[in-house]
Amino acid sequence: MSRPSSFSLESLHPLPQWLLLILVAGAAGQLFKYFNIPAALFLGPMLVAIGFGLSGASIRLNRHVFRLGQGAVGVLVAHSMTMAVLLTAAHSWHIMVLGTILTVALSALVGIGLARWGGIQGSTAAWGTSPGAASAMVAMSEDHGADSRVVATMQYVRVVCVVMVGALVSRLLGVDGGGTDAHSSANVMEGLDLLNLGLSLLVIVVGVTLGAKVPAGALLVPLMLGGALQLSGLLQITLPPWLLAVAYGAIGSYIGLRFDRVTVHYVWRRLPAMVFGALLLIVLCAISAYVIAAIMGKDFLSVYLATSPGGLDAMAIIAIDTHSDVGFVLAMQTLRLFGVIVTGSYIVRQVIRVTERMA
Repeated sequence: MSRPSSFSLESLHPLPQWLLLILVAGAAGQLFKYFNIPAALFLGPMLVAIGFGLSGASIRLNRHVFRLGQGAVGVLVAHSMTMAVLLTAAHSWHIMVLGTILTVALSALVGIGLARWGGIQGSTAAWGTSPGAASAMVAMSEDHGADSRVVATMQYVRVVCVVMVGALVSRLLGVDGGGTDAHSSANVMEGLDLLNLGLSLLVIVVGVTLGAKVPAGALLVPLMLGGALQLSGLLQITLPPWLLAVAYGAIGSYIGLRFDRVTVHYVWRRLPAMVFGALLLIVLCAISAYVIAAIMGKDFLSVYLATSPGGLDAMAIIAIDTHSDVGFVLAMQTLRLFGVIVTGSYIVRQVIRVTERMA
C-alpha cells in the first residue's frame, strides 16, 4: 500500500482537519456572499468540502448534523408558506403535474443514453439519473441491486452541477444573492422573541426525528410542521442568521465530503459521461421550464428551480436566496420527489428493458 502524499490531508489528525474545514469553508461562504453569489453560504462550503474529500480528508460529517441542517432549511421555507402561496400552488396543480412528468421522462431518457453509450449498468444509470432526493435514491438503489457507489456519485455530481448552474443562471438573470440573510435578519429585527426562537428550534428537532423514516423527511416534516403552526398563529418562526449559515454549511459540507478519492477513482472513466448526462438533463429541464413559464406567465427562474433535477434542500436554498416563488418551487419539487419514489421501480424496469433491446 502506497504511503499518503506529504500534502495529503489524510496525514493530519481529524481535529486539525475539522478546524481547517470550518475555517476555509466559512471563509469561502463569506467570500461568495461578498460577491453576491446566490446560495453563497451553501455553495462555498460545498466546493471547499469537495476539495477536502479529493485531497484525502478522512473526516465525514455526521448524518444527524446533516439532517438537522435540512430541518433548519425546512423551517425557514415554512416561514414563507402563507395561505396565498398555498392557494397559488393549488391553482397551478395541472402545470406542476405536467412539469413533474416531463422531468421524470427526461431523466429516464438520459438514463437510457448513459446505459447505452456511457458504459453504466441500466439499473444503476436509471437510479443515478432519477430526480429525487439523493439520499432516498441511493437507499432505494441498494434495495434494487444497483451499484450504490455509482448511484451516489451520479446523484451528487448532478447536485453540484445543478447548484453551480443555478447560481450562474441567477446571476445571468440579474438576481443577486443574500436574500436569505436579509430576510432572516429582518425577521429577527422585528423582535427576537426567545420563546418563538426556542419553539422554532424545537420544531426542527421534533420534525427531523419524526421524519427519520420518511424519504427527505428531515426537510419535509419540519417544513409541514412549522408551516402548520405558523398558519394557525401558534408560532412566529424565528431563526437567527448564524444558525442558517451553520445549516447551509452543514448541508454543503456533507455533500462535498462524499467525493473522496476512492469513489472518484472507482468511477473515473465514467465521470465525463456522468457530468455530460447531468448537464444534458439540466439543459433539457431548462427548456421545459421555459415552455412552462411561457404558458403560466411566470418568471423563468422560479420555474427553472421548480423543474431543476437537483436536491430539494439545495433548490429551496437558492429559491429563498434569490427571492423566487418559494411555494411553487417547493410544491413542484415535493410532488416530483413523491412521484419518483412511487414510480422509481417501474421506471428502472423500463430503462433496463429498453437498454436490453438496444444492445
